[in-house]
Amino acid sequence: MKLSNEFKYGFLIFLGIGFYFLLMEVLGLSNLYFLRILNVIIVVYGLNLVIKTNLKKGKTGYLQNFISTVLTGFIGVALSIIGLFLYLNFRGGTVYLNKLSEAFLFGGNPSIPEYSFGLFIEGIASVLMVAFINILYWKTKNVFKEEM
Repeated sequence: MKLSNEFKYGFLIFLGIGFYFLLMEVLGLSNLYFLRILNVIIVVYGLNLVIKTNLKKGKTGYLQNFISTVLTGFIGVALSIIGLFLYLNFRGGTVYLNKLSEAFLFGGNPSIPEYSFGLFIEGIASVLMVAFINILYWKTKNVFKEEM
């Protein structure tokens, strides 16, 4: 069974984000919300890889690559949120969640589903922005062909 590039690189984004956050947890840095923003580097890298791979395979359409990039990011975000949901429940549920920084996304005491949904929306918004910026970067290199 051959996996699509979108799933392969989406899974790579999931693994990268998971490793990054587990490393922050082990180092005791998970309460520093500003370090959580650095996961965008992992997303940019994964989305850039899918465009490079598409171009090597001869997929040079602008819209085709944009959709591929967004789909890759969506898969990465969805898998990451599922992983987060499972990890939070494994670590103690809402009690553990309340230990995380309140300044990051929510004030008060969100439930795990609320927290996960909020991060999912934030993740999708970030993916759309990163995908758009990434695709425009590649467009300036004139690698895309006109689509009819």
